[in-house]
Amino acid sequence: MDLSNLRTLRIAACDVNGQMRGKRLPAELADKLADGAARMPISTLNVDLWGRDVEDNPLVFETGDADGVMLPTDRGAVPMPWLATPSALVPMSMYWEDGRPFMGDPRHVLEEILARYAKRGWQVMAATEMEFCLLDDSGDQPAPPPDPRTGRPLDQQSVLSVAELDAFDAFFSDLYEGAAAMGIPAQSAISEAGLGQFEINLNHQNALRAADDAWLFKSLVRGLARKHGFAATFMAKPYAEEAGNGMHVHFSVVDTDGNNIFDDGTERGSDLLLNAVAGCLAAMPASTLIFAPHANSYDRLVPGAHAPVDAAWAYENRTAAIRIPGGSPKARRIEHRVAGGDINPYLMLAVVLGAALVGIEDNAQPPAPSEGNIYDIQGLPQLAPSWQAAVDLFDTDAMIARILPDRIIRNLVMTKRQEIAGFADRPAQTHWLSWLEAV
Repeated sequence: MDLSNLRTLRIAACDVNGQMRGKRLPAELADKLADGAARMPISTLNVDLWGRDVEDNPLVFETGDADGVMLPTDRGAVPMPWLATPSALVPMSMYWEDGRPFMGDPRHVLEEILARYAKRGWQVMAATEMEFCLLDDSGDQPAPPPDPRTGRPLDQQSVLSVAELDAFDAFFSDLYEGAAAMGIPAQSAISEAGLGQFEINLNHQNALRAADDAWLFKSLVRGLARKHGFAATFMAKPYAEEAGNGMHVHFSVVDTDGNNIFDDGTERGSDLLLNAVAGCLAAMPASTLIFAPHANSYDRLVPGAHAPVDAAWAYENRTAAIRIPGGSPKARRIEHRVAGGDINPYLMLAVVLGAALVGIEDNAQPPAPSEGNIYDIQGLPQLAPSWQAAVDLFDTDAMIARILPDRIIRNLVMTKRQEIAGFADRPAQTHWLSWLEAV
């Protein structure tokens, strides 16, 4: 990106909730970022949803709330098309003073998982499906946005409606233009099943780049929505009676010759595919906290709501948590369908890909694929039923400890326990405001 015409910079790293934490700088300081001139307290990436220090966090008082060094990621600077002032965002990662990666930085966590694949000569390719809702947040509760053609609030679901996409043409045209400027490969857009709900698919690419783009895309959507006079949210369940927002991820693995290791020329897929499926299933209940990181997330995870509640897999079946899509064997891949739109994309990909790799390492075998309506099948392993249960399970699970660094496990557990207490002290009718544009 050409930085010559910029007036301001933002530098930001990703915290445990997926929020951007960083600083605003004059544009002329851009050349100094690679030298480690940007510093920020290490504890900043482990604050709670409201930006408060986490109590008893050893990163705060026990270390004197020491600074870490922020360095630009290989993603590079991107424009911020939702701002009137010419500005760029430089994604950053956090390091200790001695140069070690800070493993409470979610991006480093995913990098470590991908490095384990790279040791085998493999590269992970991933694509995300980004669901969000446009809404009017001016009242006491979220409400559907006004139809730009009529000014009247949307009042019905319009799944796969071209007319509804065209009603918001000005927003979507800006969104695609902004995504292109930021280097985000936005593909098809559809009107989804909920009021004012849409989905945009981001193209299959290197998994770290896919996580970067999902993180950046959320800011782009929210920023442009405000520019057009409404709000956008990735909350898992903005409305009690409407469809929730998910973030499905598709992934495959290629070897040094570019061959898909999940493809054996058959519809079944390779033994490595089945190993990866088995790993994902085994880790799924204890990974619930990553897929459903907020209290609102659990309003989406109910039977019959097009969101999985069981750890099951199937071929070409959208009621399964793990779906193996049909089509050419060369494109054989895993679709992981559990996560809500409110997740941290780095941690979500880290736990999914880490679980798949553990399955491969252990030569794990999945049960027979399920068939039919999986909501009707009894006896399947269940996702954690509540936010508190998810925190407790994540905290003690042996497989999670194999997948993720201890630092991120401890930080996330402390953060979520503080958030559970924080929401208990807040009026229930205002909880949605905490999630609206923060997740």
